[in-house]
Amino acid sequence: MDLKSVLMGLSFAAIWASAFTSTRIAVVEMPPLLALVIRFGISAAIAIGLAWAMGQSMRLTRAEWRTVVVFGLCQNALYLGLNWIGMQWVEASAASIIASMMPLLVAFAGWAFLRQPLRPQAVAGLVVGIVGVVIIMSVRLSQGMNLLGLALCLAAVVALTVATLAVRGAGGGPNVMMIVGLQMAVGAAALALPSAVLEWGRPFEWSGRLVGALAYSILVPGILATFIWFRLVTRIGAVRAAAFHFLSPPLGVAIAALWLGESFGWSDVIGSVVVAIGILMVQMARVAPAPAARPLAIEPGNA
Repeated sequence: MDLKSVLMGLSFAAIWASAFTSTRIAVVEMPPLLALVIRFGISAAIAIGLAWAMGQSMRLTRAEWRTVVVFGLCQNALYLGLNWIGMQWVEASAASIIASMMPLLVAFAGWAFLRQPLRPQAVAGLVVGIVGVVIIMSVRLSQGMNLLGLALCLAAVVALTVATLAVRGAGGGPNVMMIVGLQMAVGAAALALPSAVLEWGRPFEWSGRLVGALAYSILVPGILATFIWFRLVTRIGAVRAAAFHFLSPPLGVAIAALWLGESFGWSDVIGSVVVAIGILMVQMARVAPAPAARPLAIEPGNA
């Protein structure tokens, strides 16, 4: 892996981790589903506009349309919808730790339900990652962590795991940016009715802080991180690129502390490092010794 790929991976990991902090700001100040509908609507318009400018079209293959629907519903509507609702009561640092479990859950679900073999290193990584999560969450629960928020964030990461497994092996194509825009449009459409039913009449006020958080969420994690992810997958492959997720737990805790002033203890520091080691072990165990076909690069489930 060359220096440019490493820098791209580090940038993606930092941006992905920062998404939880901007999300926390947004969901505290306005209804979370409405915020997501706005985010997805604007992101879809931008991505589809970029796709048209790049000469891409909506003439997608059946596999590509399946990707659009599955990720639009499971990742955008379910994962982010549940995550943004839960983050009304769960701190950004805790939400980032929960979401970072996705590579571990994908490996476990692949073994448990799809009979995909796991190398001993991956099994050890799963155990290490679970230990890290237990270290963090046991302390936070003893300190009064909101159980509803925790349950929603856990359900969210399960939805993302299902989406990731459902579109595994999808082939790349010339309409990647169009696929990104369309799946965002699916997410906006899927959440519009729940937002109207559950959040109608809920008051909120626009502020510079809220606008800034939404703008950051749309432009940086939503579009810039997606672009970096696509380029990184093109350079080193999806499995090697996903290895950079191991940085998300410590970065999520650090960014939330610096940006929002969230408190953290030694259990968070030690636990996030342990989770990071577990994720890295699992991802490195999945790296094939020889180059393999590159799957479709889709938006990497940022908060």
